[in-house]
Amino acid sequence: MSAAALLAGTSLAACSSDGSGGGDSGDNVISAFNTEPQNPLIPTNTNEVGGGRVVDLLFEGLVSYDTKGEISNAVAEEITPNDDATEFNIKLKEGKTFSDGSPVTANSFVDAWNYGAASKNAQLAQSFFEPIEGFEAVSEEGATETELSGLEVVSDTEFNVTLSRPTADFPDRLGYSAFSPLPESAYDDMDAFGENPIGNGPYKLGDEGWTHNESIQLVPNEEYEGEQEPKNEGIDFRIYSSMDTAYLDVQGGQLDLMDYRVPSQNYGTYESDFPDSNVNQPAAVFQSFTIPERLEHWGGEEGKLRRKAISMAFDRDEITETIFEGTHTPAVDFTTPAIEGGGEELENGDVLQYNPDEAKKLWAEADEMSPFSGSLDIAYNADGDHQAWAEAVTNQIRETLGIESEGVSVPTFQQIRDDVTDRTIETAFRTGWQADYPSTMSFLTDLYRTGAGSNDGDYSSEEFDRLIDEAGSETDEDKRAEIVHDAQNVLLEDLPAIPLWYSNVSTAWNPELKDVEYNWKSVPVYTQITKN
Repeated sequence: MSAAALLAGTSLAACSSDGSGGGDSGDNVISAFNTEPQNPLIPTNTNEVGGGRVVDLLFEGLVSYDTKGEISNAVAEEITPNDDATEFNIKLKEGKTFSDGSPVTANSFVDAWNYGAASKNAQLAQSFFEPIEGFEAVSEEGATETELSGLEVVSDTEFNVTLSRPTADFPDRLGYSAFSPLPESAYDDMDAFGENPIGNGPYKLGDEGWTHNESIQLVPNEEYEGEQEPKNEGIDFRIYSSMDTAYLDVQGGQLDLMDYRVPSQNYGTYESDFPDSNVNQPAAVFQSFTIPERLEHWGGEEGKLRRKAISMAFDRDEITETIFEGTHTPAVDFTTPAIEGGGEELENGDVLQYNPDEAKKLWAEADEMSPFSGSLDIAYNADGDHQAWAEAVTNQIRETLGIESEGVSVPTFQQIRDDVTDRTIETAFRTGWQADYPSTMSFLTDLYRTGAGSNDGDYSSEEFDRLIDEAGSETDEDKRAEIVHDAQNVLLEDLPAIPLWYSNVSTAWNPELKDVEYNWKSVPVYTQITKN
C-alpha cells in the first residue's frame, strides 16, 4: 500500500478535534511529515527523529531550549551546583502535572532516570546517565542493582544529584528527552505505556492516537502550563515511506509541513515552487556513514588505513554541488557550524579532502596486511531519500580504488535502525545526527564515547574518552573548546564514522501556514504554527 493511500485514511483525523484547545473547527490542526518511530514512545528508548519529534512534544524536562538554543528552566525552579560541579540540588516548580492530572514530583524524575540507567531495561539512552554516581553498578551486564546511588529524593519538589566526576554542562543536558519525567502509571506496563504515553508536555495523544505506519495524532494538553503552550489545535503526524510522495502532497494541499528538507530532486525548484513559504538556513545536522570495526578488513590498523582511503576516495565538494545544489556543506569535522564552536577546520582534517593518489596508497598499504575481498556496500533507508548521494559516493569509490562498492536500499528507517541496533547489519550504513542539546558535545559524547547509546560502530578510544571527560568537567568555555578540538583530532585519525556534509534546513510548507520557524536543532517550532 502506498503512503498516499495510507494518508487518504488519516486526512479524516486531521479534520477532527477533541476541542481541547484553540477552537473546535479542526481548521487549525497542522499536518506534518514523519517516519514510523523505531520503538514505543518511551523517552529513554527513543534516539531517532521519527519518535523524537513526538516525544519532544509529549514531555517537558527540567530545562528547555528556545528557538536560538538558549537554556532556561522549565519544570525546574532552581538547579544549584556545588563548587566543583559534582553535586546539584534541583527544586521543582509547584503544581506541575501530567496530562492525566497526576502530579510531576521529584520521584517522577528520579524513578525515570533509574529506569533509563538500569541494565535490565536495555534503554537506548542508558549512556546519558553515565555521569551520575552509581551508574556502573546499575548498568553492568546482569546487574541486579536498579537505583543510582547518586540520586536522592529530598521532598516531592526537591532532589539531589551526585555525579561521579565534575560535569559543568550537566544542567545544559537536562532538556533532552531522555531526562523527561514519567508518571507512576508508566511502570505498570512500560510497553503499553509507550504505545499510549502520558506526558507533561504541551501536547498529548488525541483520540486517534498512534496508528502504526499511518499517523500519530497530537492535541493540546489542557493540563500544560509553560512557555510552549500550543497556538494550534494539534499536530497530525503522517507517516510516509517516501519523501517524494510527501512533497507532492504539500504541493497538492494534502500535507502542511515537510521534514527539515525537501527531496533531493526538488532542491533546484522548491524555492520557486513555494516562493513565499520556504527556508534555506544552516541546520544542527551532521551526516556520515559508519563502517563497523567488527566487519572483516575494517578492524585495527588495517581498518584505520581503509577508512582513511575511503574518506579520501570521493569528492564531497562535487557531490554537494551537483546533488544538493547549495543546500549542504562539505564536512570538515564531526559537529556542525550551526552550533558555536562547530564546523571548524582541524589539523587532521586532510582525510576529508578528495585525494585519489593518497587514497590508493593507503588502500595498498592495507592490502599488504590482508588483501581485500568483497564489496564496500553502504546501506541507506529508502524512505529518507538517500539513493542519489549513496550512488555518487560508491561510484567514486569504485573509480578511485578499483573495488566493488554499491549503495544498498533498506525499505524503512525503522528497519535499518533495528538492524544497526541489533548489530545484525553486515555492511557500512548511513548515519547522521541532529543535536540533542545545544553543544558540540552532543555530537561527540553520544556517538563516539565508549559504550554510548548511539555509538553504532562500537568505537572505543581511551584517549578520546579521557578528553571528553576532561571537556565535560571544564568550566572555562574557551579551555573546553580547546579540549573538544583535540578530541575531534583523535576522531579524524581513527574515523569511527566517515563525515560527509552538514545539512541545511532546506524545505517548504503550505503557504497558508503562519509563523513557521525552525529552531536551533532544525525542527519546526510546532507549537507556534497556525493555519487560516
